[in-house]
Amino acid sequence: MKKRLIYIVASLMAAGVMVSCHKVTVKATTELTPDVYPQDSASFISASGPAYVALRGNVAAEYFFQQTYSTDEGIMPARGGNWYDGGQNMEMHYHTWTRDNGYLNGNWYWLSTIIGVVNQELSILGKTQPAGTAKDRNLAELKMVRALAYYFMMDNWGNVPIDTVYGDFAPRDKSPRADVFNFIESEVKAAIPLLSTDVNASTYGRFTQYGAYALLAKMYLNAEYYIGTKKYNECIAACDNVINSNKYSITNRATYLQSFYPANGPLSAGSKDEFIFAIPYDPTFTNTFPFRSNNYHARYDVPRSMGKVAAGAGYNYFGIPYTPGAPASTLPEFYAYFNDAGDIRNKQWLVGKQTLPDGVTPLTITTTKAGYDAITYAGDNTPYTYQLDLTPNIVLRQSSTSFDCGNDEVAWNMGYRNIKFYPDATSATRDQNNDIPIFRYSDIILMKSEAILRGGTATLGATALSLANDLRAKRTTTAPWATITLDSIYNERSREFAWEAWHRNDMIRYGKYEGKWGFKTNADAYRRIFPIPTNAFAVNPKLTQNTGY
Repeated sequence: MKKRLIYIVASLMAAGVMVSCHKVTVKATTELTPDVYPQDSASFISASGPAYVALRGNVAAEYFFQQTYSTDEGIMPARGGNWYDGGQNMEMHYHTWTRDNGYLNGNWYWLSTIIGVVNQELSILGKTQPAGTAKDRNLAELKMVRALAYYFMMDNWGNVPIDTVYGDFAPRDKSPRADVFNFIESEVKAAIPLLSTDVNASTYGRFTQYGAYALLAKMYLNAEYYIGTKKYNECIAACDNVINSNKYSITNRATYLQSFYPANGPLSAGSKDEFIFAIPYDPTFTNTFPFRSNNYHARYDVPRSMGKVAAGAGYNYFGIPYTPGAPASTLPEFYAYFNDAGDIRNKQWLVGKQTLPDGVTPLTITTTKAGYDAITYAGDNTPYTYQLDLTPNIVLRQSSTSFDCGNDEVAWNMGYRNIKFYPDATSATRDQNNDIPIFRYSDIILMKSEAILRGGTATLGATALSLANDLRAKRTTTAPWATITLDSIYNERSREFAWEAWHRNDMIRYGKYEGKWGFKTNADAYRRIFPIPTNAFAVNPKLTQNTGY
């Protein structure tokens, strides 16, 4: 087994957790009360598992959609009515979302649940676990899970309520973003000396000191936007704490893609070197929280004709046991960053004409002329065979008002596809084993480089240029850069972290979120944060709506 450390007892406890949304947090009750809690260190560690179980809830689906489809990185148009989903994908693309958008409601509830579960566990474990180093570390880990949830909320919604007391369900209004920032910072700083410095299979998927420093670095890099105060030297210092640990390295070009494969984890090439904090996924895990807790990337990203197909209709290139839904792709504006022929990161994309695994034989699909192009050949059932050709542009040829490309092969093959989280042929379902990284060592390197460029003081003999070139030396055979600019770093981040749900964060920091891409022209700056969703008001009437909504 590659990595299953927190789910043995976690799944048992999760079965007893019931949640109901209330203000920013959730009411959480469990069958495991203080008088029946385990009394040994190993069991206490496992008993804290529900916080991690809750954390995996929306990361690979709804949260990814909110972060990605609101940028130039990704788009999910309808295809013959499929995937319209009440217009929520269209709203993400056009920047016309309202407080009723399904992703906003789902993700607010998800993050609130994490906070509520942690508050409950801190309350019970704080009373029942014997005092000592093990208890201090366990509680510090839980506070880091809560801090990450609060960071996601602050990043997406700005001002949010702060609640740390289990059992206190009095409605309260939002706290200013600066107060939330300071709360998270203080929680993380207090947790760091109590967290483990071990980096091995036993700490994989759990917060260590280095995951805490990575979260601080991310906060400090964005602090000028969040709170109006520059904290670039603090960002550099947080990055240096990870660098000086000598626990991580930039994975080699040869193993970069494997870092995201189904077998990734604490022992796999690439991810063991770079993953500072990752969320494990396992298709055999049973989740009882009201979230997917699945990694469905291949379901959305792989072309339909490269999964399970009818006899003679195509070729199951990836060997997966289902026909992908295939609604998601990138946009030409984002794919333009992948313009270096020597860059290994180009291989995370499916573009243009496709071949069989031999790299030579065309991957052909047999349908009818109408099945291929229903607009040009309406009603023509003459057999038609063609080579799969993924085209770069999204065209709303069936209906622009319903964000619809059509329901034929031309429509389904629009858009270049990302397969960074490589399809999992070992899974019997649409779920995948691929773990999802939240913080990687390459992010530490690029955050430090950017912080120096933005005015921070260089340390450890490194410059912004040397740091960026250290990363690029492991990603491309192209000559090192001779100069560097902030735009250079932005472009490099786009290449390095594609499909990892950080692009919205980057676009806002760089002032690019109000730009034009695809069909989107809306430049409203207030949309850098999302509206407080409808379900939040339903349970907390003291909330006030964000400006502009």
